[in-house]
Amino acid sequence: MNLYKLKDFTARQILRGSFGIEWESLRVKSDGKLSLTPHPTVFGNKFTNPLVTTDFSESQIEIITPTFNTIDKAFDTFSILSDLVNSSLPEDEYLWFQSIPSILPYWDQIPIAKYPKEGESSQKYRENLAHKYGVKKQMISGVHFNFSFSDYLIDQLFENEVEDISYKEFKNNIYLKITRNYIRYCWLIIYLTGASIGSHKTFSQEFIHIMDEKDDYGSYYSTCGPSFRNGSCGYKNLKDLYPSYNSVDEFVQDIQEFIDNGDLSEAKELYSQIRIKPKNPNDLLNSLKQDGIEYLEIRTLDINPFYKCGLVKHDMKFLHLFLIYMLIKEESDYPNWQMESKLNEENTAERGYVDSMRLLKDGKKVKLKDWACEIIEEMYAMCEELNINKADLTLNLMYDRILKEDLTYGQRLLKLIRENGYINTHIQLSKNNKQSSIYNLEKIDFNKDEELKKYASIALSGSKIF
Repeated sequence: MNLYKLKDFTARQILRGSFGIEWESLRVKSDGKLSLTPHPTVFGNKFTNPLVTTDFSESQIEIITPTFNTIDKAFDTFSILSDLVNSSLPEDEYLWFQSIPSILPYWDQIPIAKYPKEGESSQKYRENLAHKYGVKKQMISGVHFNFSFSDYLIDQLFENEVEDISYKEFKNNIYLKITRNYIRYCWLIIYLTGASIGSHKTFSQEFIHIMDEKDDYGSYYSTCGPSFRNGSCGYKNLKDLYPSYNSVDEFVQDIQEFIDNGDLSEAKELYSQIRIKPKNPNDLLNSLKQDGIEYLEIRTLDINPFYKCGLVKHDMKFLHLFLIYMLIKEESDYPNWQMESKLNEENTAERGYVDSMRLLKDGKKVKLKDWACEIIEEMYAMCEELNINKADLTLNLMYDRILKEDLTYGQRLLKLIRENGYINTHIQLSKNNKQSSIYNLEKIDFNKDEELKKYASIALSGSKIF
């Protein structure tokens, strides 16, 4: 796939797709300690509520949007769902606006999510993860972005395909190319959106050992990189696993081997920056083989502490443009690309603000900012060729973050942590964001929007508000 195959389409046709957002966040008290109470009853049954559930812990809420055909609709619905959740928590409880945990109790006091009998397998899976990786590691949280192109676009591209392959294989090839290139270039997303630079002493010695500063309140932080969630000490498999992304069959074969060897308990235990997702995620490998790739799940994004839903719309719009760019970007044939990509991820996450740090580009050392600017400039050119006229503001914002690192979330956070400490900074941001959510809901008349009212009634299914 190249740029010229997309030039027959309008910008609207290219930008339409399916978009969804998932957000995990801890519930904390006003002193920054993890809330140990059960999942709030206002959200109903966590096993059956499709919009608000738990992730690993009873103390870890997960918001999952339906899918929408535009970024704006997906983001706006997600923003309101997050308002509903945050404002429905008890008065002295807040969503924790940080990917790295708050003040944690001893590991055996952290409550693993409890499920009814029909959710027994989900609970068992979490217990196995706790034993394998440690309970505290499970408390790392983030934002996931789900994406697929519109069926219309893929159908039309397939009609013009000259190679004699099936529709399923053609569609798979589109998403596999994006996946390979995303793995190569996701270091840029880490730099632009990273916002996890500190850790309380109750979390992990791994994190503390690679931090270069400490505050007066029992926390440690780094001045060197933007995203320790994405660094070497983040949530990763116990050993490096590099499945093939050349075809679905090769991917499925490799994952099955990892399972047979005991490296993974099941397919969804593969932790990567991007996941290929099938129609039936409960039977992941068989569904991938039978049905093909349905959509992609991007897992790089840290929780953004500066906005009330942990995500900024321009970052989501940039990620969308970035995935289109990943489709048309010519691939390198460098053989060790996955290992090199992992080094680039971790070096950017931990040392992205260090001038002497170098990334590897097909085995050669390059400066992060030089390579980042090159990518953004190619994206400007892509948008111009495809008449995506509204992209300039988004790209300008990213370009500015590259040239002026003080504008990055990590550097903005660093300034606050130096002044107030890690925990105090995030308590205040979390309180501010809850207040913003309460204020925002006061301006919405749900009776005038039946769709929003429907989502609100599902999200708060344990209450009688809607």
